[in-house]
Amino acid sequence: MSEEIFGIAKVHAHPRAIALMQDEFFWDCSDELAPFGSDEGENALTEFLEWRKTHPHTPTIECLKWAIESIGDMPFEDYNETLLDRDYIAQQMEDPVFDAHQCIFILDTAIIATGFGQLVLEGVIDEENKPVITIALERQVCWALLSESWSYAEQRIGYLNILKRALEEA
Repeated sequence: MSEEIFGIAKVHAHPRAIALMQDEFFWDCSDELAPFGSDEGENALTEFLEWRKTHPHTPTIECLKWAIESIGDMPFEDYNETLLDRDYIAQQMEDPVFDAHQCIFILDTAIIATGFGQLVLEGVIDEENKPVITIALERQVCWALLSESWSYAEQRIGYLNILKRALEEA
Protein backbone atom coordinates (compact mmCIF):
# COMPACT_ATOMS: atom_id res chain seq x y z
CA MET A 1 0.00 0.00 0.00
CA SER A 2 1.20 3.48 -0.82
CA GLU A 3 1.86 5.90 2.02
CA GLU A 4 -0.97 8.13 0.75
CA ILE A 5 -3.53 5.32 0.81
CA PHE A 6 -5.88 5.20 3.76
CA GLY A 7 -9.06 3.24 4.27
CA ILE A 8 -10.09 0.02 2.65
CA ALA A 9 -9.75 -0.47 -1.09
CA LYS A 10 -9.50 -3.69 -3.04
CA VAL A 11 -7.21 -2.11 -5.61
CA HIS A 12 -4.52 -1.61 -2.95
CA ALA A 13 -5.12 -4.82 -1.01
CA HIS A 14 -2.88 -7.86 -0.85
CA PRO A 15 -4.06 -10.51 -3.40
CA ARG A 16 -4.52 -13.10 -0.61
CA ALA A 17 -6.92 -10.75 1.18
CA ILE A 18 -8.92 -10.34 -2.02
CA ALA A 19 -9.02 -14.11 -2.49
CA LEU A 20 -10.14 -14.77 1.09
CA MET A 21 -12.59 -11.88 1.40
CA GLN A 22 -14.79 -12.12 -1.65
CA ASP A 23 -17.86 -10.81 0.17
CA GLU A 24 -18.43 -7.21 -0.87
CA PHE A 25 -19.41 -6.05 2.62
CA PHE A 26 -15.79 -6.48 3.72
CA TRP A 27 -14.65 -3.81 1.26
CA ASP A 28 -17.55 -1.43 1.86
CA CYS A 29 -16.36 1.62 3.80
CA SER A 30 -19.92 2.94 4.04
CA ASP A 31 -21.53 -0.17 5.59
CA GLU A 32 -21.67 0.53 9.34
CA LEU A 33 -21.85 -3.21 10.03
CA ALA A 34 -18.69 -4.03 8.05
CA PRO A 35 -15.26 -4.21 9.72
CA PHE A 36 -14.07 -0.90 8.27
CA GLY A 37 -17.42 0.81 7.63
CA SER A 38 -17.97 2.38 11.03
CA ASP A 39 -15.93 5.32 12.24
CA GLU A 40 -14.36 3.03 14.84
CA GLY A 41 -13.35 0.43 12.26
CA GLU A 42 -12.00 3.00 9.82
CA ASN A 43 -10.04 4.73 12.61
CA ALA A 44 -8.56 1.41 13.77
CA LEU A 45 -7.52 0.53 10.21
CA THR A 46 -5.91 3.93 9.73
CA GLU A 47 -4.10 3.64 13.06
CA PHE A 48 -2.89 0.14 12.20
CA LEU A 49 -1.55 1.30 8.83
CA GLU A 50 0.27 4.18 10.53
CA TRP A 51 1.55 1.87 13.29
CA ARG A 52 2.85 -0.60 10.72
CA LYS A 53 4.82 2.14 8.94
CA THR A 54 6.64 3.01 12.14
CA HIS A 55 6.92 -0.60 13.39
CA PRO A 56 7.59 -2.65 10.24
CA HIS A 57 9.29 -5.53 12.04
CA THR A 58 7.35 -5.54 15.32
CA PRO A 59 4.94 -8.45 15.82
CA THR A 60 1.39 -7.22 15.25
CA ILE A 61 0.27 -8.66 18.57
CA GLU A 62 1.95 -5.57 20.05
CA CYS A 63 -0.52 -3.36 18.21
CA LEU A 64 -3.40 -5.45 19.56
CA LYS A 65 -1.95 -5.22 23.07
CA TRP A 66 -1.75 -1.45 22.75
CA ALA A 67 -5.39 -1.29 21.56
CA ILE A 68 -6.64 -3.44 24.43
CA GLU A 69 -4.71 -1.53 27.06
CA SER A 70 -5.54 1.93 25.73
CA ILE A 71 -9.07 1.56 24.35
CA GLY A 72 -10.27 -1.10 26.76
CA ASP A 73 -8.36 0.29 29.71
CA MET A 74 -7.46 -3.23 30.82
CA PRO A 75 -4.34 -5.37 30.98
CA PHE A 76 -3.82 -7.47 27.85
CA GLU A 77 -4.00 -10.67 29.94
CA ASP A 78 -7.57 -9.79 30.99
CA TYR A 79 -8.79 -9.85 27.39
CA ASN A 80 -9.54 -13.57 27.39
CA GLU A 81 -12.39 -16.06 27.03
CA THR A 82 -13.90 -15.11 30.40
CA LEU A 83 -15.19 -11.99 28.62
CA LEU A 84 -17.45 -14.18 26.45
CA ASP A 85 -19.88 -15.11 29.22
CA ARG A 86 -23.27 -13.86 28.01
CA ASP A 87 -24.51 -13.00 31.51
CA TYR A 88 -21.32 -11.05 32.20
CA ILE A 89 -21.69 -9.08 28.96
CA ALA A 90 -25.36 -8.36 29.76
CA GLN A 91 -24.38 -7.19 33.24
CA GLN A 92 -21.72 -4.88 31.77
CA MET A 93 -24.19 -3.47 29.26
CA GLU A 94 -26.69 -2.69 32.04
CA ASP A 95 -24.13 -1.18 34.42
CA PRO A 96 -24.47 2.63 34.25
CA VAL A 97 -20.88 3.08 35.48
CA PHE A 98 -19.33 0.73 32.90
CA ASP A 99 -18.88 2.23 29.44
CA ALA A 100 -19.98 -0.81 27.43
CA HIS A 101 -19.89 1.07 24.15
CA GLN A 102 -16.23 1.97 24.67
CA CYS A 103 -15.01 -1.17 26.43
CA ILE A 104 -16.92 -3.71 24.37
CA PHE A 105 -18.10 -2.32 21.03
CA ILE A 106 -15.29 0.12 20.21
CA LEU A 107 -12.57 -2.15 21.62
CA ASP A 108 -13.75 -5.24 19.75
CA THR A 109 -14.28 -3.27 16.54
CA ALA A 110 -10.71 -1.97 16.81
CA ILE A 111 -9.34 -5.47 17.35
CA ILE A 112 -11.27 -6.86 14.38
CA ALA A 113 -10.23 -3.99 12.10
CA THR A 114 -6.61 -4.25 13.20
CA GLY A 115 -6.50 -8.00 12.68
CA PHE A 116 -8.14 -7.88 9.27
CA GLY A 117 -6.11 -4.78 8.45
CA GLN A 118 -3.04 -6.99 8.60
CA LEU A 119 -4.70 -9.36 6.14
CA VAL A 120 -5.42 -6.49 3.76
CA LEU A 121 -1.92 -5.06 4.06
CA GLU A 122 0.21 -8.21 4.31
CA GLY A 123 -1.98 -11.09 3.17
CA VAL A 124 -1.80 -12.88 6.53
CA ILE A 125 -3.08 -12.71 10.07
CA ASP A 126 -0.41 -13.77 12.53
CA GLU A 127 -1.32 -16.96 14.40
CA GLU A 128 -0.78 -15.38 17.82
CA ASN A 129 -3.39 -12.72 16.94
CA LYS A 130 -6.13 -15.17 16.02
CA PRO A 131 -7.29 -16.04 19.57
CA VAL A 132 -7.59 -12.33 20.39
CA ILE A 133 -9.52 -11.60 17.20
CA THR A 134 -11.74 -14.62 17.82
CA ILE A 135 -12.68 -13.25 21.25
CA ALA A 136 -13.57 -9.91 19.65
CA LEU A 137 -15.72 -11.61 16.99
CA GLU A 138 -17.49 -13.84 19.52
CA ARG A 139 -18.11 -10.97 21.92
CA GLN A 140 -19.57 -8.89 19.10
CA VAL A 141 -22.00 -11.71 18.27
CA CYS A 142 -23.18 -11.63 21.88
CA TRP A 143 -23.28 -7.80 21.85
CA ALA A 144 -25.48 -7.90 18.74
CA LEU A 145 -27.83 -10.46 20.29
CA LEU A 146 -28.15 -8.47 23.52
CA SER A 147 -28.46 -4.99 22.02
CA GLU A 148 -32.12 -4.08 21.87
CA SER A 149 -31.33 -1.05 19.76
CA TRP A 150 -29.40 -3.06 17.19
CA SER A 151 -31.98 -3.42 14.46
CA TYR A 152 -29.55 -5.16 12.13
CA ALA A 153 -28.34 -7.86 14.52
CA GLU A 154 -28.97 -10.70 12.06
CA GLN A 155 -26.96 -9.03 9.29
CA ARG A 156 -24.15 -8.09 11.72
CA ILE A 157 -23.96 -11.65 13.04
CA GLY A 158 -23.85 -12.93 9.46
CA TYR A 159 -20.88 -10.67 8.74
CA LEU A 160 -19.15 -11.76 11.95
CA ASN A 161 -19.60 -15.43 11.04
CA ILE A 162 -18.05 -14.82 7.62
CA LEU A 163 -15.12 -13.10 9.32
CA LYS A 164 -14.71 -16.05 11.70
CA ARG A 165 -14.47 -18.44 8.75
CA ALA A 166 -11.97 -16.17 6.99
CA LEU A 167 -9.91 -15.89 10.17
CA GLU A 168 -9.55 -19.67 10.27
CA GLU A 169 -8.31 -19.69 6.67
CA ALA A 170 -5.99 -16.69 6.95
